[in-house]
Amino acid sequence: MYPTSKHGNLFIISAPSGAGKTSLLAALLEKMQGVCLSISHTTRPIRPGEKDGVNYHFTDRDAFIKQVKAGRFLEHAEVFDNLYGTSADWVDEQRQQGKDVILEIDWQGAQQVRRLAPEAIGVFILPPSIDELERRLRSRGQDSDTVIQQRIAGAQAEIAHYNEYDYLVVNDEFEASVNDLAAIIHANRLKSSAQQKTQLETLQNLLATP
Repeated sequence: MYPTSKHGNLFIISAPSGAGKTSLLAALLEKMQGVCLSISHTTRPIRPGEKDGVNYHFTDRDAFIKQVKAGRFLEHAEVFDNLYGTSADWVDEQRQQGKDVILEIDWQGAQQVRRLAPEAIGVFILPPSIDELERRLRSRGQDSDTVIQQRIAGAQAEIAHYNEYDYLVVNDEFEASVNDLAAIIHANRLKSSAQQKTQLETLQNLLATP
């Protein structure tokens, strides 16, 4: 249904906890061809059931730091003494194959990526209301009232960066939100700059002297 371009786009998709980003992206990947989710590099130990190159690219700390110093990460961060990062080489390889790459990162990581890849297209996913966000967080049945209030405060701090993104998607109706994400990806594939590559032969034919 959706054509791919000869050089894929780079999408940054961010959302506060409870907005439904993970479920939306899983449905999007099933819906669209030529789209892949970036697989981060990490120094944390592999867990039972995980596979290298599927869940993460597992690496040791020294090798990770060498890549950081060489500028081979689009973004990186340290969380609970473990390093995480997005390989610029891996992303470029996927894009060269014509795949659209999605980075599922927060606003801080997004700022890092934009410095190195200003062409990246940002999408921020919002919950429909604070009340609905709280309902979703409580429905997990995992956190105390105190933790939930902390998560809501954290979510509002993240949402404050919405204006740093190109598109906003309000995840109220799930299927409609998946369609919105698909429409954003499809529309960017149809940009003139992309179509000049994808439709090169067609354009040459149309402009050829009779």
